[in-house]
Amino acid sequence: MAGVMDSVNQRTQLVGQNRLELLLFRLDGEQLYGINVFKVREVLQCPKLTLMPKSSPVVCGVANIRGATIPILDLAMATGSGGLQDQSNPFVIITEYNTKTQGFLVRSVERIVNMNWEEIHPPPKGTGRDHYLTAVTRVDNQLVEIIDVEKVLAEVAPTSEAISVGVVDVETQHKAISLRVLTVDDSSVARKQVTRCLQTVGVEVVALNDGRQALDYLRKLVDEGKKPEEEFLMMISDIEMPEMDGYTLTAEIRNDPRMQKLHIILHTSLSGVFNQAMVKKVGADDFLAKFRPDDLASRVVDRIKAADHS
Repeated sequence: MAGVMDSVNQRTQLVGQNRLELLLFRLDGEQLYGINVFKVREVLQCPKLTLMPKSSPVVCGVANIRGATIPILDLAMATGSGGLQDQSNPFVIITEYNTKTQGFLVRSVERIVNMNWEEIHPPPKGTGRDHYLTAVTRVDNQLVEIIDVEKVLAEVAPTSEAISVGVVDVETQHKAISLRVLTVDDSSVARKQVTRCLQTVGVEVVALNDGRQALDYLRKLVDEGKKPEEEFLMMISDIEMPEMDGYTLTAEIRNDPRMQKLHIILHTSLSGVFNQAMVKKVGADDFLAKFRPDDLASRVVDRIKAADHS
């Protein structure tokens, strides 16, 4: 697998063109699953694991990899099945989400495929609320399910959603009542986290599921003669989304004179250094790593204060 992963760091030119690359893998059956290559550090044969007492049943143990102790999660168990049945020679996909590193135990790793976000679609209606999918696509006429890893991690190791005392003062909360924020994220868990945080600040939240839906929504606003920068204090958008990613959404907004003044923050679990360069390239105002309630609330508070003085 080393050969497959060697060129991961050379793939950044795909981003900003509404493209991505998926690492395909299987759990127990023939079903194919996918994960964005930008979340993947490396793929390796499962090393020796050390069991951790009192950890979640989903955590198979921890492994020492390149001097770091990394928790290894059974992805089959985490997504609701009985766990990986065939554990002879399994692989571990080492990933980074929300600045944290973890490994996912999988049965086999297939290959990397280059795709357009327009080929990635939301889960079919009727899958219910308890599924672990954030999107689906087809590769060689096979269905590929893209797992909502943020939901998995939120259940295995919940993070605090509370905003620290002092981040938002009473005066700011009072001003926030008359303001709205547009949020865009394909993960139901992420949408809820952001919405609860923003509601604590005091603003009204309009939450949409992907970049295409958000762009259509904003275009409808301007077609009605409204100005997005007057309707919304800001837009907070994920980057990885089916139909249209956050980079492309931002570029489309900046290229339309009717909506280009909208304040945009890209809010993502992708690692930071690369994103800061992309923020400048597509014209976003800021970049924020998920999910840090104090940081998110502070950005909104700063915008409220800036709007108050404009």
